[in-house]
Amino acid sequence: MTVFTSTLSQMGFLAVLIVIGYVLTRFELLPDNSTAVLSKLENYVFIPCLVLGTFMQNFTVQSLNYAWQYVLCGLVTVTVSVPVAIFVSKAASRDKFIQNTYTYGLSFSNFGFMGNAVVSALFPDIFDEYLIFVLPFWIYIYVWGVPSLLMPHEEGKITLLGRLKPLLNPMFIGMLVGIVIGLCDIPTPQFLTSSISTLGACMSPVAMLLTGMTVAKTDLITMFKMPSVYVVSAVRLLIMPLFAVLLFAFWELPYGLMLCTVCSLAMPLGLNTIVVPNAYGRDTTVAASMALISHLASIGTIPLIFMLFETVVK
Repeated sequence: MTVFTSTLSQMGFLAVLIVIGYVLTRFELLPDNSTAVLSKLENYVFIPCLVLGTFMQNFTVQSLNYAWQYVLCGLVTVTVSVPVAIFVSKAASRDKFIQNTYTYGLSFSNFGFMGNAVVSALFPDIFDEYLIFVLPFWIYIYVWGVPSLLMPHEEGKITLLGRLKPLLNPMFIGMLVGIVIGLCDIPTPQFLTSSISTLGACMSPVAMLLTGMTVAKTDLITMFKMPSVYVVSAVRLLIMPLFAVLLFAFWELPYGLMLCTVCSLAMPLGLNTIVVPNAYGRDTTVAASMALISHLASIGTIPLIFMLFETVVK
């Protein structure tokens, strides 16, 4: 019951933001370029601050020394998820952009905003370890996920500079700066740390506002009539975490490692599929549908997954 209420509470918060974005857009209370402006704020300010703060606080010599096994387990988890995501995405759609959207969503769940809320509420004893566990996810996202899947690329023959260009974005730079500050233990003024933390906290709420704004511009019935979105959501919310639970039934690891793995896999699809392409003027209807359907479905799937996990490992 605690898992259900915690998940429902978080979803209620997200739902309010989606409704606000929907109403503001539906009744034309915002300028026409509001979506583009918020998306650019996400790409140039909020997400870079979130990534910067995450690595500043968690990518330290001390944390890596005592929790290296969590980093390793996280790396294995995301590395195994990527080829599965690519295979399912190619089977779900023939459109390259939609394939990339599905691949990103399947590779990277909402392990941050939703995952942090669930773990901190239900399993506070391993919350610090969970933050370290998902560090490889962040690295994968900004080395491969965002630049390769969500950002536009040059047409025709791609030069070396063309391949490197997507990496030169504020999110990737924020990650590098955070790694340097964290590993070198560079002191930062309190006002700067607070600014980074506050701006980073804006990422997910604004992403849900953008989801509501995108939904308002699309036929809602159409969004719920995309069969491939249901398939991708089912793989993300049920098949991938259930496979992990089944694996741990036969291959026992330390409890914290198993719990972090299941939690990272059980969360709904990530939100960058909305905020990043939106900033480049690309259609995010499918991404908004993924976010809406997977987050609604997670109200039931997350408690189910954790119930099965607790049954199997105890």
